[in-house]
Amino acid sequence: MKVTAIISKELIDEAMELSKADTITEALKVALVSYIRSQKIKQIGATIVSEPLEFKYSAQELRDLNRR
Repeated sequence: MKVTAIISKELIDEAMELSKADTITEALKVALVSYIRSQKIKQIGATIVSEPLEFKYSAQELRDLNRR
C-alpha cells in the first residue's frame, strides 16, 4: 500500500539508524512491527493482571509427574 505521511527527517534518520534499515520503507516496517509487538505484550500483561494464571499442580507435584 502506498501512503503519504509527513514525518520529520530527524525521526526518520534515527529510525533508520536504530533499525539498520537501508530504506525508509524498511525502517518504517521495522518500527511498526516493533510497536505492534510491544502493544500486544502490554495487552497480554494487562490480561494476566486482571485474570491471574491458576496452576493445577504444585511444583513438587510437577516434579513427581516429570520423573515418571
